[in-house]
Amino acid sequence: MKLGIALSGGGIRGIAHAGVLKALEDNNIHVDIIGGTSAGSLIASLYAMGYSPYYIYILFKRYAKELVYISSGPIISGIGNFMMNKKNTLQGLKTGKGLETIYNQIAYKKGIRRISQIKMPIVIPSVDITNSKEYVFTNYVPNQAPDVSQYITNITVGKAVRASSSFPAVFTPCEFENHAFMDGGALDNVPVCEVKKQGADKVIAVKFDADPINEQSNIMDIVMKTIDIMGNKISEENLEQSDVVLSVYTDKVGLLDVAKLDSCYQYGYDCVTQNLDKIKAILGSK
Repeated sequence: MKLGIALSGGGIRGIAHAGVLKALEDNNIHVDIIGGTSAGSLIASLYAMGYSPYYIYILFKRYAKELVYISSGPIISGIGNFMMNKKNTLQGLKTGKGLETIYNQIAYKKGIRRISQIKMPIVIPSVDITNSKEYVFTNYVPNQAPDVSQYITNITVGKAVRASSSFPAVFTPCEFENHAFMDGGALDNVPVCEVKKQGADKVIAVKFDADPINEQSNIMDIVMKTIDIMGNKISEENLEQSDVVLSVYTDKVGLLDVAKLDSCYQYGYDCVTQNLDKIKAILGSK
């Protein structure tokens, strides 16, 4: 039996996925197929390339501030440029090139340049804003795929995760060939169905709980609540196809709140231990 895992988007909270994978490993639960959207793609790609969950956690701590730091000024001016610039160049926002470069460097250390060279089956969704269509970066095109043009294999690991993680109003769309990619969470926030197409017999879905909003909530709390509502609504069909859904509570961690990396990693680990009996029951003798 092959076990797949589908990791959702969620900004800096995505480091919780490394905690989930670490807890599974510590309990001798082996993942055969992996998929991830947006922040989930950051973890999924590293894991598929052979990096251990704890080392992934260390990498995030090393590079997080460099990757996500954006002041409010550039964001606001960038949105203004987008509204006024006929070329829609989104000047002032993060381009995502730093993320792409770092991930390519990490991949090169494993002798990997393109996603097709990764051995472990992996799927990374993104959305082309020019035609509102979902595309999947993968190393294996499913045999039953009705539209093989939806799958892209000739892309670097860095470009793939950058495309899937290009969150609107934070990162500019990622250009690749004739595409302009944005965050995959717009259409496929927890890629359970794509993981199943790769041959997974059982699939664990990992998503984030939406935090409550009250009088103490700030604008980022509201943004995160909106993201979670949208992501979970979009993922309803996918979640129904999974065998286990792990909802990780991360205690109001902001989209780019790098100060809470340690907490998020532990939240992911704890979520598995709290649901371990249910996971083992579903997986049987795996």
